[in-house]
Amino acid sequence: MTKFKMYKSTGEDALFVSVSQDQLKPQDSGTETTTILLDDQQTYQEMDGFGASFTDSSAYLINQILSEEQRTEVMTRLFHPEEGIGLSVIRNPMGASDYARTVYSYNDLPENQTDPECSGFSIAHDEADVIPLTQKALELNSDLKLFASPWSAPGWMKTSGSMITGQLKNEWYPAYAEYFVKYIQAYASHGLPIHAVTPQNEALYEPGHYPGMLMPAEAQADFIKNHLKPAFVRNDIQSKVLCYDHNWDRPDYPLTVLEEAGEEVDGVAWHWYGGEASAQTKVYEAFAGKEVHFTEGSGGEWIPPFEQAFSNVIRTGIEILRNYSKSFVLWNMALDENNGPTVPGFGKSTCRGIVKVNQQTKELTYTLDYYALAHFSALIRPKAVRIDSSSNEASIRSVAFKNTDGSIAVVLFNDGEKTGNVQVQLKEEELLSFQLESKSALSILINQE
Repeated sequence: MTKFKMYKSTGEDALFVSVSQDQLKPQDSGTETTTILLDDQQTYQEMDGFGASFTDSSAYLINQILSEEQRTEVMTRLFHPEEGIGLSVIRNPMGASDYARTVYSYNDLPENQTDPECSGFSIAHDEADVIPLTQKALELNSDLKLFASPWSAPGWMKTSGSMITGQLKNEWYPAYAEYFVKYIQAYASHGLPIHAVTPQNEALYEPGHYPGMLMPAEAQADFIKNHLKPAFVRNDIQSKVLCYDHNWDRPDYPLTVLEEAGEEVDGVAWHWYGGEASAQTKVYEAFAGKEVHFTEGSGGEWIPPFEQAFSNVIRTGIEILRNYSKSFVLWNMALDENNGPTVPGFGKSTCRGIVKVNQQTKELTYTLDYYALAHFSALIRPKAVRIDSSSNEASIRSVAFKNTDGSIAVVLFNDGEKTGNVQVQLKEEELLSFQLESKSALSILINQE
C-alpha cells in the first residue's frame, strides 16, 4: 500500500498547506498530461541539507529581541525535524558580514600592531548570541552541519589595514590559516563541530561599505594548498575546505583553484547572484568527486512580491539540486522591519530573512522564504540521495530524492502560465494524477509499504 504526505503552495494566502490525495484537483480530460517519471535506480548526490545563516543581525534579533516563548517557537519551527521544517545546515560568517551591528573580527588590533601567533584570538562576540542559538539548533536537530565563511581577515593582515576592501598580505597567509584553526577549535570547545569552511565569501567582490576581501583564484589556491590545509593536517582538523563561494557566472575561478590545489580542496561553494545553476554541473563534471554546495542566495525587494519572489526560490532551488548540490542555503535567518540591522554606513537594505522580527512591536513573521525552504527541507532529509526525475513538459519542474527510510520525496513546480495535468510515475507505475495550478508548488512524500 502506498501512502502520501503532501504540502501545496498556491499563493500568498495558501503556503505549504497540508493536502490529502482527495483534495488534489482531478485531471481535466480535455488537457494533455505531463508525466513525471521517477527512477530510483538512477542516483546522484547525497544531501547534507537546507538552511540559512546566523549572521550577527539574525542572532541578535532571535536571541535578544524575541521573548523566550517566541524564541522557542521559532527555533523549533526552523530546526526540529518533526515539529518544524528540519533545517540541517547553518552557514555562519566568521566575523562581521554586511548584516552585523558593528564591524569586527576575532582578532582586532590597534593600528600598526600585528599578532603573528593570533594569541589575541577570541570568539567572545559569538558567545552572546550566535553560539547559544547554534547550540540550540544542534540540540533540536542532531543532523545539523555547520559551515563557516569569513567576509574579511582582520584588518592588520590586509593591504587596506581595514576589514573594508583590500587583499590578504602574503606574509600573513600562515597567520590567517592559524585564525581558521583557532576558530574551529574554539567552536569545538562549545560542542559545535565545523563541517566545512570556505577561505573567503565572494572573493571577486570588494564592497566599499561593508567587510570584504579580494582573493584572486591563484591566491586562494596558494592559501589553501600551502597554508590552510597543512594547518588543518597539523592540528588534526577534519573540516572540509570548499573553494570559491561566489556566483555561477565565473566557473573559471573554481576551475583554476581545483587545477592548482585540487588535492586539498573538497568541493565548490556557489551563490546565485549571477549566471546559471548549470555552472555547478560544468565544474562537477570537470572534477569528479568534488562536492557541490549552494551556500548563499537571498531574496529581496529587487524581485516583485509575491508570486515572482516565491517562484524564484522554488524554481532556483530545484535547479540547484538538479545540478548536484548537496546543500541549499539561503542568507539571513532573520531580519527586522527595515531588512536589517546592517553595519554602519551600509545604506538601505533590500534583503529578506527567513523570518522577520519587528524590533518595535516584537512581532514574529515567517516569510515566503521559510515556506519555500519547507517544500524541500521538511521532506528531503539529510543523507537522502537524489534520484532521477524526468518530465515530458519543461514547464513542470521536478526534483526527487530517496530518504534513508526508503520514502521518496518529490518537489514539483508548475512554471507555466496555466493549470496543467500531472501524472507521477515510479518505475512505470502510476502513483498520482492531478491538476497543478500555474506557479504552484507541490511536495510529495511517498511511502510504499
